[in-house]
Amino acid sequence: MIKITETVRDALQGIDRWIPTSSKTAYTQSLLKAGFSIVDCGSFVSPKVVAQMSDTAEVLAHISLPDPAPRIMVLVVNSQGIDKAVSSGKVNMLSFPYSISPTFLKRNLNTDKKQALSLIQELIKKSLPYQFEWVVYLSMGLGNPYGDEWSMQLLMDEIAILYESGLRNLPLSDILGIANPDLIYNVYVTLIDAFPEIDFGLHLHTKPSESQSKIEAAWEAGVRSYETALNGMGGCPTAANELLGNLNSWELITFCNTRNIPHGINETALLEAGELVRSIFNPTKPS
Repeated sequence: MIKITETVRDALQGIDRWIPTSSKTAYTQSLLKAGFSIVDCGSFVSPKVVAQMSDTAEVLAHISLPDPAPRIMVLVVNSQGIDKAVSSGKVNMLSFPYSISPTFLKRNLNTDKKQALSLIQELIKKSLPYQFEWVVYLSMGLGNPYGDEWSMQLLMDEIAILYESGLRNLPLSDILGIANPDLIYNVYVTLIDAFPEIDFGLHLHTKPSESQSKIEAAWEAGVRSYETALNGMGGCPTAANELLGNLNSWELITFCNTRNIPHGINETALLEAGELVRSIFNPTKPS
């Protein structure tokens, strides 16, 4: 069965105008009913970097978890973020935005590879008493748009370091949508064969017209974990000046239904969430 993470965080973090906390809460609550494996509810980062996520703690305080509940994830980049996740009483997964691109690490975290890897170790150690499950993103894992070195060997070397740290959830992120289906297939086939214990998910930003071919390439390569955003909302505000939306939840569900792949999503609940999205956010769908 496929594992789907619905990312409220990535859907909203690039929106310039302030979205009221009550609207974010209603949006998140509607998605909790839809049957996603994981809901990425926000991040604990500096408001100077991502102002839209500054009320994540308030959103978490106001949502009610269904029974059974999906796993609740937030992104953290320092020890204070872990403290806030613990205080919420609802978070059981933490994510960290690592990258094999030095340029993106500088843009996104104002750090370098050595410091970022050291920080990951510190955060894992601090979180041990709370038994959080960790997800570490490999941004630019499917190619590099900044002119930095990129190769399969470089990618595998980075993964080996993270593997030795005990990490087993390492989604590859194509934030700017540069990877073609052939590259996606070849990268995942190689990685899954080399590291069979690791869950290599796909965090894909894409034009809707390219979604199905990229999903198919990943699926055929053995990928069983995907991240989506309803209506294809979102984009990374530190990756580029122009945002490219996330993989639309419905594109993945359509793929699953066509292939008779069980996905566990309550499509009626997701349609209702979509109506709420349109009424609250009036998102612009990427072309």
